[in-house]
Formats: sequence, structure tokens, C-alpha cells
Amino acid sequence: MQVHGVMDAGMVAIFVTVYLGMILGGLPRLKLDRSGVALLGAIGVIGLGAMTVEQAAQAVDLPTVLLLFAFMVVSAQMRLGGFYTAITRRVAALPLGRNALLGAIIAVAGALSAVFSNDIICLAMTPVVAQLCLQRRLNPVPFLLGLACAANIGSAATLIGNPQNMLIGSVLQLPFGAYVHRALPPVAVSLTLLWAWLAWGPGASAQAQADALAGSAGRATAVGLGSLPAGDDTLQALPFDAWQTTKGLVVAGVLMGVFLATDWPREVAALVGAGVLLLSRRLHSSDVMGYVDWPLLVLFMGLFVVNHAFDSTGLATQAVALLAAWGVHLADPGPLLVAGVGLSNLVSNVPAVMLLLPHLKGLEAGVTLALVSTLAGNLLLVGSIANLIVVDLAQKSGIRIDWRMHARVGVPVTLLTLTVVWVWLRWV
Repeated sequence: MQVHGVMDAGMVAIFVTVYLGMILGGLPRLKLDRSGVALLGAIGVIGLGAMTVEQAAQAVDLPTVLLLFAFMVVSAQMRLGGFYTAITRRVAALPLGRNALLGAIIAVAGALSAVFSNDIICLAMTPVVAQLCLQRRLNPVPFLLGLACAANIGSAATLIGNPQNMLIGSVLQLPFGAYVHRALPPVAVSLTLLWAWLAWGPGASAQAQADALAGSAGRATAVGLGSLPAGDDTLQALPFDAWQTTKGLVVAGVLMGVFLATDWPREVAALVGAGVLLLSRRLHSSDVMGYVDWPLLVLFMGLFVVNHAFDSTGLATQAVALLAAWGVHLADPGPLLVAGVGLSNLVSNVPAVMLLLPHLKGLEAGVTLALVSTLAGNLLLVGSIANLIVVDLAQKSGIRIDWRMHARVGVPVTLLTLTVVWVWLRWV
């Protein structure tokens, strides 16, 4: 009994340390990011003897990891084919006014993020959008914030738009078509509200007046994609390859059809699609694998192990039971919305979803958690990796976006979109 108590205490210490790392983005005085902290936590669990290596492997939800990996390969194919840059440039070439152009960028970012990773969309589109705005003497900040928010919102439309949705769909075994049917309307309304807020909301007129940026005419030619740091692969525009792009689009389209029309396991279908794309005479497999986000996969696997070990202590179940005794049921829409928003901004959305998932079941709970945890990423600058990607790449283009600028858009847009989700799921 004493040994069991010591083991539980050790597990609680590991769990708290890992989630402190999730909150801080690492551990103080150590060169560890979130993925490193999660991996270290999993190693600690095994080293403590709380789980064997075999039990740790079984704790990992392999279908989620495989689905995530497969779509990273699909996204890499599209990126290496120059698709994302090409479509953004086509939108930029349209003879549209400021608000119409803003709406087009939001629509494209939202639609692409529903099928491909929202982070990848932001990575590929941000330099092009920044260049476009500077060339047209438009204030780039609303366009870049619109891109980040639209990528987050759009990714909530499907069970493959972002990592947390893949996890929710896999663990709760949600039907792909049923999820899209429930999630797509509030996502579409949310994208419209985002556009309306940026185009006509408070401060929009001041933003429009600031479009003629001081010195932007001189900078527009200096911040083109060709002049960006040559050593940074994330900023270089890849040439458009019609054949490679077509291959990627065909595979992505077939996979969407399979997900909607069949009950074939999504991770198996996605792996087959990724395998087809790897059979290439032009793109070396090492180039494709170079775009796979291996640290994210490590984060998933580490958190699976740590969470499973912590669940074995029974403390999480006791906490949920205590909340239920007080009349707070996590499966109810209200408490789930509050918990989802709070945890997503405290520890990030993937760890938040992992904490909440064991206490949920059914389509409605899954849809609620997916929408809430994703839309909550727009609340704060640090709430989503997509936000940080846009800000980082904007800075490399000479455009500064701080947390206050983001909050002026992110906070009201998040509140509006969460209200839409609440009304839709509660009364429609």
C-alpha cells in the first residue's frame, strides 16, 4: 500500500510538471519545449515503474498518430508543389477592393484549413499576404490577423482540420459526415463574422485610413519573397508544379470522399493516400519527410502516456465525481464550453482536449469540444501555434504585431464565434 502511495505521488508530480511545461511552453532554465517536456514526462513514467514499455506503447492512440502523420505527408506534397503560394497569389491578383480582398483571403484560408493543417496554411500564406499588402499600400495587420483567425476557425469544420479534431474524432469514433453536418454552419457564420469585424467593426475605419503606410512604397519592393532570408525554408516561395499539385489534390479529394461515403478507418485510408504520394520520381521522400512535424507527433505520444498513467491514480475520476456532486457535469454544453476555453488557453488546445476527452462521449460532446477548443485559440496570441507562426513571419517581413493588436481582434471575434457555437448547439 505504501509503495502504491509513493507511486501515485510520483505520478502526480510528473503530471503537474508536464502540464506546467504546457502552460509555460517549457521548463524554466532548461532547453525544453512542450514536446521535450511531454517526452521527458513519458520517460519519467516508465522510469518510475508506473508503466512498462509495452503498457506505454498501448497507451498511445495509434490511429490518431497515424492519421496526423499521413495528413502531414499530404500537406507536404501540396507545399512542395507550390500550391499554397500559387493560390494565394491568384487571390492577390484579383481586381478587388480592400474589404473584398480581405474576405477572399479569409475564405481561402478557412477553406484550405478545413482539409489541410491550419499551421501549414499560415506558414505558406503569410509571406505572400504580407508582400501583397505592402505592394498595394494596405495596412497588413488586419489581413494577417484575419488569416490567422480564419485558419483556426476553418480548421474546426472537419475532423482532419487540426490535430485536436483528429484526436477527438479518433477517440470518440465520430462519423465524419455527421460531424461536418453539425460543425460547418457555425464555422461558416464565424468566418463571416470575422470578416465583418475586420471590415466594419470598431477601428476598421482607422485601419483603412492607415493603409497608406509611411514608407511602404519603398519597402514593398524590399520585402518581396525573393529578398527574404535565403536560409529560412519556411519563407521561400516554392515554384508551382502542376503535376505534383494535381496528385496532392486528387489524393485529398479521394480521401474526403472516402471519409464521407464509407466506414473505412480514416487512418488506414490516409496512410494509403500518403503512400501513393511518396511514390514519386521527382520529390525525394526525404524532402517530404522534412516537412513532417515530428515534434508534434512526439508531443502527442508523450501526453498519451502521461495522461494514461495519471488516470490510473483515480484522481481525475474523483475530481469529475466531485464536480458532478456540486451539479457541474463536464458533458453538459455550458461546463464543457467554459472548461474547453479555459484549458485551451492555459495549457494549449491539444493537452486540453486530452484532459477532457476521457470524460466525454457521443457526437454532440465531440462537436462541442472540437469547436470550442479550436475557436478558443483565437482569444490570445499564444492560444494557437497558427497565431505565433503569422506573427513570427510577419516580423521577418518588417511587420510588427504584438499581443495588444491581436487581442483587439482575437478577443471580440472569439466571444462572437463562441456565442454562435453556443446558440447553434443549444437551440438549432
